[in-house]
Amino acid sequence: MPGSLLHVNATVSCPHGAPATAQPTQSRVLVSGQAVTGTADLHTVTGCPFTVGTKPQPCTTIRWVTPAARVRLNGSPVLLRSSVGICQSAEQIPQGPPVVSVVQQRVMGE
Repeated sequence: MPGSLLHVNATVSCPHGAPATAQPTQSRVLVSGQAVTGTADLHTVTGCPFTVGTKPQPCTTIRWVTPAARVRLNGSPVLLRSSVGICQSAEQIPQGPPVVSVVQQRVMGE
């Protein structure tokens, strides 16, 4: 499904509202002056308040499962606004999909 390319300063959060940050593996391909992100990049979540009963189960990472089908960056698929991901706890327990709320609008991919 087509969508806008994600970049390092796109606003992505876990389903519980905590912000996610991308650590890009490259800095040469830019959109709106920001590095494009892909599946090779680590996306970390900080400050997630989610708990199960009395045990904290915060989201810590995002694993992207449906990236762009046709656009690649250094051999890895790029991420789009329409990409599907799963937020995970430190124990790799799925917590829900990430929320992408702000992204550049000029460059599209599929």
